[in-house]
Amino acid sequence: MIYGKHGRVLAIVLAGGKGERLMPLTKYRAKPAVPFAAKYRIVDFALSNLVNSGLFSIYILVQFKSQSLNEHIERGWQFGGALRDRDHFVTAVPAQMWRGEHWYQGTCDAVFQNLHLVTLFDADHICIFAADHIYKMDVEQMLDYHMEKKADVTVAANVVPKSEAWQFGCIHTDDTGKIIDFVEKPKDPPEIPGRPGYTYVSMGNYIFEREVLEEAVLDDAQDEKSSHDFGRNVLPILHEKYTVYAYDFSTNVLPGKDKPYWKDVGTIKAYWDAHMDLCQLNSDMTLYNPRWPIRTVSFADPPTYSYPEGGQMCSIIGTLRAEGSRVLGAVVHRSVMSRNTIIKTGAIVEDSILGQGVEIAEGCRIRKTIVDAHNKIPPNTVIGYDLEEDRKKYHVDEESGVVVIGMPVMQLRKNFDMPIIPLLER
Repeated sequence: MIYGKHGRVLAIVLAGGKGERLMPLTKYRAKPAVPFAAKYRIVDFALSNLVNSGLFSIYILVQFKSQSLNEHIERGWQFGGALRDRDHFVTAVPAQMWRGEHWYQGTCDAVFQNLHLVTLFDADHICIFAADHIYKMDVEQMLDYHMEKKADVTVAANVVPKSEAWQFGCIHTDDTGKIIDFVEKPKDPPEIPGRPGYTYVSMGNYIFEREVLEEAVLDDAQDEKSSHDFGRNVLPILHEKYTVYAYDFSTNVLPGKDKPYWKDVGTIKAYWDAHMDLCQLNSDMTLYNPRWPIRTVSFADPPTYSYPEGGQMCSIIGTLRAEGSRVLGAVVHRSVMSRNTIIKTGAIVEDSILGQGVEIAEGCRIRKTIVDAHNKIPPNTVIGYDLEEDRKKYHVDEESGVVVIGMPVMQLRKNFDMPIIPLLER
């Protein structure tokens, strides 16, 4: 076990984000609960990294619209009876309002409100990781680096194009990897010396020494001007008082001829791009490495199935298909079919993502579209070919031109004058 090598290590996963840039996919669910790659949720990637790295003590801090996220964790991420104890758990922690009648005010405040969990676990080191990115990473190697450097805090860092760096905390290090400057989401991101066009950025994953974490969050809690966010308020000043190092994510090594991968899927364009990458034969991100599995909840759904129907042959190319999905005399190219989706005779679906339980009826033409869970698309519907017409009925992401159809509302047996209620996933 990892405890003997590094002491007592506690993982805290930050899963309370609203994900406003992913609307309408986050209208009824938290960003970490958004489905990904046919059968997963975004949170599965952070949790899989921790478990695959030998970290089995995990608190998940949840907040906004967390019902589907809570159910997913309960169904898929619980240790069996003999393994479940004070050192083996994956537990969702809602905002409990220890500091007054308000929710978490930021990522740092979320940890501050749960410092008692750190004390009860008697942690030596705390891994604070983001739940809203798609990434594969051996966390033990980052822990090794943290210990070798005798760091107070270690920040996972990656190189991104300067044009994308405004979305992240930007890092400047010395020759040893020690952080000497940190700027959160600058309008003009600094370039890496000697590497024009690229910026070194924080991935939102941190390792803290316990005493340093306690002091940092307590100090931040007393600052009335703070927005209580690690990236915006804590890290920009932390390196002035403590020894803070950047861990170069590109040095991470995964087993099974795999390679580290990280993508922020915080926008509709990035979310769609990541799926289209997965539909390629030689994607940078592989889901097929048994030595570094991406874990999730499994359901008793039937196998996927395809068959020609109504004189129409099936053509299925570059498509991810989850359990229970069916293609009946239809064309499906470069797309994603989640659990229990069905595409009927004569339909053509290209470059699209279909959520759980979606039905595409006969004769439909769907292109470059995200259809969220439980939608039933009527026969001969055309989406993604005329964006002006699509804007009248659906949400169109202006950055990417991707059409997004959000989840339908729940249909009650009797009509009532009441607010709209979402049809939640199951």
